[in-house]
Amino acid sequence: MSPANLDNARPDLAVALNSLWERFMPEMRRRAAIVETATSALALGSLSSAQKQEAASAAHKLAGVLGTFNLEHGTEVARRLEVLFSDAECPDPTSALQLAEHLRSIIESRK
Repeated sequence: MSPANLDNARPDLAVALNSLWERFMPEMRRRAAIVETATSALALGSLSSAQKQEAASAAHKLAGVLGTFNLEHGTEVARRLEVLFSDAECPDPTSALQLAEHLRSIIESRK
């Protein structure tokens, strides 16, 4: 159910979820920034193993929280990033950058 449909179905629930969204937005932005920093480092050929692990963890946490806010597509994108950064081999920089940008767009576009 989209956030707009949720507003119509249960206004009290929508208000509570929107309040939680605003409360957790700084943390979601921080996690998205971790993923973006890792993808930039990957593109430059300077991704450390610590950055890779941190990006996988941030993507994992975003995958969970975005589903809570009915952003299933965001969950899918975050899971793909988690898998990319969890893989033993370095992910493709172009794919990782595109996914990270898309994830940021999903987070920023929720109203």
